[in-house]
Amino acid sequence: MTTAPTAEFIERLAERAAAAEELRRLPTATIEDYRRSGLAGLLLPARYGGQQAEFPEILDPIRRMAHGCASSAWTLGFYTLHNWMLALFGERAQDEVFASGPVLCPAPLAPTGRGTPDGDGIRLSGRWSWATGVADADWTLVGAICGTEDAPYPALVLLPASDIRIEDVWHTAGMRATGSNDVVVEDVWVPQHRLVKVVDIYSGTAPGAALHDASAYRWPMVPALALVAAMPALGSAERVADLYAQRLGERVLAYSGAAQKNQPAAQIRLGDARVRLSALRGLRDITVARFQEAVDRGERIGRAVRAEARAAAAHIVHESRAVIADLLEASGASVHFVDNPLQRIKRDVDIICGHVVFDYDVARELAGALEVGVKVSPISMI
Repeated sequence: MTTAPTAEFIERLAERAAAAEELRRLPTATIEDYRRSGLAGLLLPARYGGQQAEFPEILDPIRRMAHGCASSAWTLGFYTLHNWMLALFGERAQDEVFASGPVLCPAPLAPTGRGTPDGDGIRLSGRWSWATGVADADWTLVGAICGTEDAPYPALVLLPASDIRIEDVWHTAGMRATGSNDVVVEDVWVPQHRLVKVVDIYSGTAPGAALHDASAYRWPMVPALALVAAMPALGSAERVADLYAQRLGERVLAYSGAAQKNQPAAQIRLGDARVRLSALRGLRDITVARFQEAVDRGERIGRAVRAEARAAAAHIVHESRAVIADLLEASGASVHFVDNPLQRIKRDVDIICGHVVFDYDVARELAGALEVGVKVSPISMI
């Protein structure tokens, strides 16, 4: 049986949301609650004491945590996902990183570092942005171009948190509690067993897939990442619909003195939001089922199918944002006071939409191009 966040856990996230935003990182109490909850071990291999759940079981816990705080759902969701990513490495790396169970491991994956060969390993230097939750990191996973100039290859590189320097740059309009600061690494030697090639991560053929013999570790990375990252937006939109419905029952319109709940236009907005959110959950479920069936059969999932999943995740995020905008438009100016959670939710989801995997034009372009056989870059994020 897997672990799901309790109603009390989610309520505490909501209670701390404003303070977390001011801190620009998750409160210590939230990290402690997360460690106790068992969520970190949801996708951790059984041989290291984890639940080794089916991959889709990560999605609803993240969606539900966003009912409390989108930044918390994003950060804790990625901590959970990154334990899954670490399970894609070879056995020696996993024995090291999981020696005491699941870890907190931010993963800025853009290949903005350079790893040059040095004995049985590489010398790594670089700077990475968007390191969600890095202040509480045990380990850090970064993307880098490795190898020689004649034979470069993109890889993910694993380092203990003691090998990195954090630069405080996270001053943003939304998702402030994720603490997604920059990471700097200067000439650090990393053994070869702490590298895994991106081509294997993208295709679902990484060493961990064979080591654990479970379908969860055969999921390709980009669809997995995209679907996980879409859940805080979807959960946030659901929360906005709940708050709008509650507000509708209480709000009296200025100047007219009419109860807003009696306005057909207000009722239509609520009904419309509920249907659109149901459709997004359906799109998610169809997309997930297609992948789960393929990995259960041991099939290698092609780029066209992976691109469709990225486009589906981007649609979920952008449509969630549109639902939030429609409901706030009908909620009056008072929802933009800083003590109202609705304005924070809107700002958070606006920032989520800016994530590279949710670039709506690129996601749809890749899906369309691959469906009709047009060649796309071999390093495209699919």
